[in-house]
Amino acid sequence: MFAFSADPAAPKGELYRQLCAAAQAVTLGESDAIANMANVAALIWQYVPGLNWAGFYRVAGGETPSAELILGPFIGKPACIRIARGQGVCGAALASGTTQLVADVHAFPGHIACDADSRSELVVPLIHKGRVLAVIDLDSPTPARFDAEDAAGIEALALLLAPILAPELRGAT
Repeated sequence: MFAFSADPAAPKGELYRQLCAAAQAVTLGESDAIANMANVAALIWQYVPGLNWAGFYRVAGGETPSAELILGPFIGKPACIRIARGQGVCGAALASGTTQLVADVHAFPGHIACDADSRSELVVPLIHKGRVLAVIDLDSPTPARFDAEDAAGIEALALLLAPILAPELRGAT
């Protein structure tokens, strides 16, 4: 059993360091990508305040133009199951291979509203050997909830997770 405790009064950078350490602990020795993503989604929910959705979308279709994202483990309201490359914030992260930090999702061209309460979004691709394997998606009901420090924290988490999840996710696409 794991017991992690996030201190909401801790500086944001410290919370992300603790999140990465907790993610490393829960994934240590576990090879199942779905189980690891489920535990990490729960940790994100625990360590990152102000969210209404936290989870993963997995890449299916490899690097082909028809590649799409398929819903993975998450915490929040039911979500879109498939997202095309380039569609919405998650699809933009897949197409570009870069972090998407969106202060106002309603101003984002082609935004997909899975949860009408979402106002801001942070999407970080998990890249292994130059290939996007999945994305981490965080939504908040607070406009401009995410900043560069949040992006850096989730990017550090993505760097940690990509090689752990890569073998199984590569086989599934």
